[in-house]
Amino acid sequence: MKEFLSKVWRFIWKTVLWFFGLSILTVIIYRWIPVPVTPLMIIRCVEQKIDGKALRLKKDWEPLENISRNLQLAVVCSEDQHFIDHSGFDFEAIDKAIKYNEHHKRKRGASTISQQTAKNVFLWSGRSWVRKGFEVYFTFLIECLWSKERIMEVYLNVIEMGDGVYGAQATSNYFFHKDASNLSKGEAALIAAVLPNPRRFSVARPTGYILKRQGWIIHQMALWGGPIQFEEPEEKDSRKKK
Repeated sequence: MKEFLSKVWRFIWKTVLWFFGLSILTVIIYRWIPVPVTPLMIIRCVEQKIDGKALRLKKDWEPLENISRNLQLAVVCSEDQHFIDHSGFDFEAIDKAIKYNEHHKRKRGASTISQQTAKNVFLWSGRSWVRKGFEVYFTFLIECLWSKERIMEVYLNVIEMGDGVYGAQATSNYFFHKDASNLSKGEAALIAAVLPNPRRFSVARPTGYILKRQGWIIHQMALWGGPIQFEEPEEKDSRKKK
């Protein structure tokens, strides 16, 4: 029995070491090379086949300089206005979400762009404490090993933006028939408005709620006063927050 427990312990220890080694190595590799595919993309393809739908996987990697600054600003204003300042987690937003959720049926999230990037690149969809734990771990890793520019670049290239459509370039081509570099403020705001639930809402057929949210995002972009400054962020205390 003692020998068996010893073997089990060695197996667990080796598994943990392999996990940490491979995960850190993967994050380091993705610091420089495009992410070829994500677990979510694979899951969605399997779901399409199960549902008898035609397989659709549209994705075109583009460096950040080829993605409209309007879209970069729109997603920050919409999803994570403290993106430049925080280290992966917005504790102020988390505290507000907890207090809000205590008194409302419809729950509010507080995931940052860094957390969403970690989730989309390395993890599966769904909600559980196990997945959340891995999300925290990978968010910590990418914040330590990637720059904010790289996090934004990966986020805008892998995020789900429609049924089988991923990333800024594929989305821009599919819905607006133009490159991501040419997205207008209105188009960028519309994409950002749909991001929280791209399977329920559509860029092609925006509901009244989405159009209202688009207008709010455009207003936030105007208050921001210019493109995202990654290297030397200015104080944003005077800018409107969520």
